[in-house]
Amino acid sequence: MLNQYATRLVRRPGDRISALAVDTELFRYHYRPDLPPSECPSPYVHPLRTLAGRVISGNRPHDHRWHKGLAMTASHLSGQNFWGGGTYTPGAPASGYLDLPNVGRQDHLGFASLGEDGFTETLGWITAEGEEWIRERRTLTVRDVEPAGGSWTLEFVTELRNVRGAELLFGSPAVFGRKLASYCGFFWRGPRSFTGGRVLAADGLEGPEVMGAVSPWLAYIGEHDEVDGHATVLFQPDPSDEEGGRPHWFVRSEPVPMVNPSLAFREERPLAHGAVLARRYQVTIADGAWDRARIAAYLDAHPWAPE
Repeated sequence: MLNQYATRLVRRPGDRISALAVDTELFRYHYRPDLPPSECPSPYVHPLRTLAGRVISGNRPHDHRWHKGLAMTASHLSGQNFWGGGTYTPGAPASGYLDLPNVGRQDHLGFASLGEDGFTETLGWITAEGEEWIRERRTLTVRDVEPAGGSWTLEFVTELRNVRGAELLFGSPAVFGRKLASYCGFFWRGPRSFTGGRVLAADGLEGPEVMGAVSPWLAYIGEHDEVDGHATVLFQPDPSDEEGGRPHWFVRSEPVPMVNPSLAFREERPLAHGAVLARRYQVTIADGAWDRARIAAYLDAHPWAPE
């Protein structure tokens, strides 16, 4: 359901949108960020906050400057890098990552709609050579703002249309040989204080065994710096999506916190010219450390609405 509590979207100087509810800035969306070309300048969400105002996203951390809160990424796309940083390259020395002249960008092309609860944006995925390969339609919507339960939900919908004129292949470092480095697609970087957090998934899965597991949801529970307390970040893909509703999860709590329902966990994902890759995700952000019973009760009380 949409909000029983009023949400207000405000356009800010510096090409940003703030989502405000219950006297809190829930998130800030940077739709035309000024970033170094090596970081794949792209729209992203940061900070993400709980209703109590506590930040649960990380931005430009010193270990990976190209990590930006919550974003849509592709480290390997038919030889192009739409994430930033080095590209994992089989046979390369040391870490296997090389800084290559293949880092593209995602350009904001305009808003199709901008309302009280959300917005729809058009983006172009532009290669390092200046070619548009993907035309994206992206919608962010605030849902289920519930002060009594201490939670709210951000819905993120993306439709990626191949406009290259040839097939595209989504990949990940794991596809090319780096074990379990399977990140590709919708990506969350947590704050440094969440390092070592608790990871839960369906069917009793927990901790390291969640990496690569197929699950309809994943929860990450972290503890804040500066203030006492925890937060829970609950990720769900649309369960009505037969292909994307139970993804293989890429997740780490060590050495840094990150979550991604991978588009290319073990093998490349092709996208024919003119075809659309569509995904719909919900991220529920809650104050406090939720256990399995609390997660189950929330999921039962919040079935997905038709798009």
